[in-house]
Amino acid sequence: MSKILIIYTGGTVGMIYDDKTKALRPIGFNEIRNNLPELYRMGIDFYVYAFNPPIDSSDMQPEIWVELASIIEDRYDRYDGFVILHGSDTMSFTASALSFMLENLSKPVILTGSQLPIGKIRTDAKENIITAMEIAATRHNGTVMVPEVCIYFDFSLFRGNRSKKYNAEKFEAFYSMNYPALAEAGIEIKYKNQYVLPSPEQPLKVHKELETNVTVLKIFPGITRKAVEATLGVPGLKGVLLETFGSGNTTTQSWFVESLKKVIDNGAIIVDITQCDGGSVELGKYETSQHLQKIGVISGHDMTFEAAITKLMFVLGLNLPLEETKLLIETSLRGELTPANSY
Repeated sequence: MSKILIIYTGGTVGMIYDDKTKALRPIGFNEIRNNLPELYRMGIDFYVYAFNPPIDSSDMQPEIWVELASIIEDRYDRYDGFVILHGSDTMSFTASALSFMLENLSKPVILTGSQLPIGKIRTDAKENIITAMEIAATRHNGTVMVPEVCIYFDFSLFRGNRSKKYNAEKFEAFYSMNYPALAEAGIEIKYKNQYVLPSPEQPLKVHKELETNVTVLKIFPGITRKAVEATLGVPGLKGVLLETFGSGNTTTQSWFVESLKKVIDNGAIIVDITQCDGGSVELGKYETSQHLQKIGVISGHDMTFEAAITKLMFVLGLNLPLEETKLLIETSLRGELTPANSY
């Protein structure tokens, strides 16, 4: 019998309608368990670690990612897999961060939640939790099916650092534009083993240092010099995520390029990702990105925003020499990006 740890952080899955306040309020895991008797029929030996009080995912912080990584580290040898119940709004951020923090992960860490509270008749919480539990517990000839951090939602299993929440109204809340789903749940769960990361032979290594002195500059037609300089003027800034047009293009106005160069000259790293959900940055493909290459902006390739910002925090937190830091940003560490020569 597989032994699974459920880590309950909070989120819509753990909400209930309060008749007095006429609003949703968080509940403890015991109330979730009362609404999900199927858990006891799955043949899975499960235990629960519950955050008290539950956390709305809008309040998710790097400190909580460190706490989650520590919970898994401390109990890693006692469980076969982990299921994290989490609010959907920042689930892709948490999944991405944990994928980097849990190096040499050889057990499933499956994040899931719901669009409707578990107490609602039409809730999607039950199916999401039950199938996430089954995926975390499944072995084939003793081998783990998905030894990585994933998100399971609405019949699809995605690599965590390739996922993005794209819809606030549908049960199909997540997608993975640049990488195939790892499994699809129908009558049976069909795993796509060719897309799953190989199980590492080295022991788990947990990283707990994240550099949060980073910022995001999303460009748009008409962006002003004052707005750019205000965003880049953070004291001691270590990294910038530059959200550009198309395959990595920006305005070529001299003041804009000079603003970026000043940040780079001061020792910060600028990573270029596309504002498009699908596709990749190709610096130098067009004249409007060649100037970025010349001043030292590096490519985020086809990383999602969530993966890129958490990877930036993670790699900067390693406190490596500048050139090694840049190389790691552009290298696939946990399957989060597709190298340019793979297209």
